[in-house]
Amino acid sequence: MTELQSGYKIKGLRSDRGGEFLSSEFNKFCDEFGIQRQLTIAYSPQQNGVAERKNRTVVEMAKSMLHEKGISYDFWAEAVNTAVYLLNRCLTKSLKKITPFEAYTGRKPGIAHLKDFWISLSCTHPFSIKA
Repeated sequence: MTELQSGYKIKGLRSDRGGEFLSSEFNKFCDEFGIQRQLTIAYSPQQNGVAERKNRTVVEMAKSMLHEKGISYDFWAEAVNTAVYLLNRCLTKSLKKITPFEAYTGRKPGIAHLKDFWISLSCTHPFSIKA
């Protein structure tokens, strides 16, 4: 999917030794598409520090959104998706004046459609939210 969206071929993938990355099905997929795999040493998150730090940022942001609005952790997935969506539309030091969205798509992200997290969640799940 990423290759179709970006037009770039995935050459390599660095991952931990989680079961989802060690399955024969995943090995076959990588072999079939010529993706070179690099597995980190067990229990050494520092080998994939950039990804680990970004994951921490996403988790902290999702927790903050849920806490700020007094929303149940039942909506964790929505909070994480929103956090990633927003972070992909924010400038980063490493990309120098463009967002991850722009680096990936070649287009500037629009932000006029963004709404408050609670309002977006209320519209998505009108009968299931209990504040």
